[in-house]
Amino acid sequence: MIETDIIIIGAGPVGLFTVFEAGLIKLRCHLIDALPQPGGQLSEIYPKKPIYDIPGYPSVLAGDLIDNLMEQIAPFKPGFTLGERAEYIEKQDDGRYVVTTNRGTVHVAPVIAIAGGLGCFEPRKPDLDRLTDFEDHGVDYIIKDPEKFRDKKIVIAGGGDSALDWTIFLADVASEVTLVHRRQAFRGALDSVEKVKNLAEAGRVDLRTLSEVTTLRGDSELSGVSVTDLKTEEVNEIEADYYIPLFGLSPKLGPIKDWGLNLNKESISVDTFDYSTNVPGIYAIGDINDYPGKLRLILCGFHEATLMVQSAYKVIHPEKNLVLKYTTVSGVSGFEG
Repeated sequence: MIETDIIIIGAGPVGLFTVFEAGLIKLRCHLIDALPQPGGQLSEIYPKKPIYDIPGYPSVLAGDLIDNLMEQIAPFKPGFTLGERAEYIEKQDDGRYVVTTNRGTVHVAPVIAIAGGLGCFEPRKPDLDRLTDFEDHGVDYIIKDPEKFRDKKIVIAGGGDSALDWTIFLADVASEVTLVHRRQAFRGALDSVEKVKNLAEAGRVDLRTLSEVTTLRGDSELSGVSVTDLKTEEVNEIEADYYIPLFGLSPKLGPIKDWGLNLNKESISVDTFDYSTNVPGIYAIGDINDYPGKLRLILCGFHEATLMVQSAYKVIHPEKNLVLKYTTVSGVSGFEG
């Protein structure tokens, strides 16, 4: 049995940063994650994707951000249960929670912080004939290693941040990059949209808006795609070694649905005072929570974690008065032993 102050369900960037904020006020943390390594989506899906909105980093690769977070929390000696899914939660007579994984590992703590990102997730796939035939043979839904696409002809589909960011990044890697989006406007950051349009004007990216990929071509390996102009219905054939549809992830809460929490579709409703749920002692931070004005950004999750641990301290030590101390004054001292 593993005992700690805060059980963090989810070892993505927000879960990891929670360890740091909790450590500053001498709270110990143990993280549970179904993935075999810390980092969540940043490690599993796009470790080489550049992130542009982390304060102090004009650009940082997702995998490097996780490495930095792991270094930052090292003094606080967090525990990890990896490759196991938090399955059951029950409350003991002493007020502490017991979290048991699908492999039977038991964790006990007075506070639970759910930082599970989007929960269990799978990529949203376009409705195309032969799509599954080309999976791992020219169709990829995630990009783990951009070098795989070195000097290749790439067609990316999508209009969000992932499609824009990878178009920008792969313009310096692939021999040809085509971005296909069914609308004129994009959903991503305005700066990224501007960069893509500048690349298109410079002839480094083939940008096709109001268009969509309608056919995949090839024998055992993908050799090209058909792109249909949605206004004129003209069909253009494009040679492609890889087709990468980036339409986001379809979230699934999994066992969390059975934990008695107030839910809004696939998210957990919280109080923005401290990101507490309707169950005392259980909090939800990061992409998995929901409240009016919610923005699913890593930096917002960092903010939520910071406020959450202040409230958690009062749950864990109701007899003590917590005084905020700036790290510029107190420094960062870890745990001994």
